[in-house]
Amino acid sequence: MKGGLLVAGTTSDAGKSVVTAGICRWLVRQGVKVAPFKAQNMSLNSFVTREGAEIGRAQAMQAQACRIEPTALMNPVLLKPGGDQSSQVVLLGRPVGEMSARGYHGGRQQRLLGTVLDSLAELRAAYDAVICEGAGSPAEINLRRTDIVNMGIARGARLPVVVVGDIDRGGVFASFFGTVALLSREDQELVAGFLVNKFRGDVSLLEPGLDMLHGLTGRRTYGVLPFRHGLGIDEEDGLRVSLRGAVRESEVSAPVGEDVLRVAVCAVPLMSNFTDVDALAAEPGVVVRFVDRPEELADADLVVVPGTRGTVRALTWLRERGLAKALVRRAAEGRPILGVCGGFQLLGEHIEDDVESRAGHVDGLGLLPVRVRFAREKTLTRPTGEALGERVEGYEIHHGVAEVLAGEPFLDGCRVGQTWGTHWHGSLESDAFRRAFLREVAAAAGRRFVPAPGTSFAALREEQLDRLGDLIEQHADTDALWRLIESGAPRGLPFISPGAPA
Repeated sequence: MKGGLLVAGTTSDAGKSVVTAGICRWLVRQGVKVAPFKAQNMSLNSFVTREGAEIGRAQAMQAQACRIEPTALMNPVLLKPGGDQSSQVVLLGRPVGEMSARGYHGGRQQRLLGTVLDSLAELRAAYDAVICEGAGSPAEINLRRTDIVNMGIARGARLPVVVVGDIDRGGVFASFFGTVALLSREDQELVAGFLVNKFRGDVSLLEPGLDMLHGLTGRRTYGVLPFRHGLGIDEEDGLRVSLRGAVRESEVSAPVGEDVLRVAVCAVPLMSNFTDVDALAAEPGVVVRFVDRPEELADADLVVVPGTRGTVRALTWLRERGLAKALVRRAAEGRPILGVCGGFQLLGEHIEDDVESRAGHVDGLGLLPVRVRFAREKTLTRPTGEALGERVEGYEIHHGVAEVLAGEPFLDGCRVGQTWGTHWHGSLESDAFRRAFLREVAAAAGRRFVPAPGTSFAALREEQLDRLGDLIEQHADTDALWRLIESGAPRGLPFISPGAPA
């Protein structure tokens, strides 16, 4: 095999990321040397590669599905929102500045098309197949002129396109038809067909609609993927659950000990790398919830203040909602708090920020003897170390530089009583360390909770990726997908009126 495919969607969160990962895992199980690619990603959920480049976590997860190391080529443009009007632009793994949406779409984006196509060409030269993920919908007609992630990349690299639709939301047939009908003739020539995602029920009841869709568009449906709980791994567009929903819609396994352990995660603005708590949610007997009110901290055994792209903004939000006072009270009572990255920074004494918020001197919550100064150069590393007598691996993505003045050392941060702080994302994925940390939390909370001795987060992640590969293998027409990847879109696909507006 030598080829490629673009997985587009009728909407954001239609399932492009997980379908792309599933196709990657299916292909690698067939002996294909495959890599993922997303030209442009807007996400606060990012990862650091071994060469110190920042990319979207979805692409890192897809690289794991391919059983390869992630690189900056797999996500050459990453946009990290800093508010409603602007984002930090990360180019080939390195931040190059802040830009408004108007400025980006007004010209900068299209100038990056060469970089994007070069990155894709380099991957295609090194791998048998490259499975690309689109963003949002390819039928965003207001953005088509400068598009570099959907039909722009498909046209530039002559990639066949499969459009994914989430039938659980309703209206999937109209979405499929409308997506194609709003594309230009040249773009439509590359749209080979559709994949239905999250179907519940008897597929035979859906088949008349699929036949009619084929008659209307001349395009086939490559598969109907059933709804499955717990497959939304490493999402990029936001939380898959409401603030009061359980992480990943997952069922809580029975505890090994006599008690469960309750974890409350403060849903701060511009929350980043909320996947840090996935490893906690994977532990039998650990219940993880996102919260936004002080009374929701009352019965929590552990409160996590997660990373954020806006540390000062998150601090203000905590104070306005009364959560700051609840955290201060909690620390005084010796009840466990864990701050990660931005959450660690705001637990300190004060912050000097002339980079992110440009707020200057801001008082922190004063729970840790730490002073933070924001540097223009971003720290992007993959540290390893030891804590609680166990080996720990993590990754760092931050502008804030912490000066630790006292306290007990904890990774790169410190601990005072039961308040812990570190810049390290992903540390809880280190199984032995996570178990040791949860034992400390349980003892401080007075809970008879015992961590399960055999939980392996890496093994659970592999199981999820295999389940994604199984979905493709069992519910998609893999022979047809193989031909599509290898040979491109079928010739003679009909034009669907009205097409893109002039």
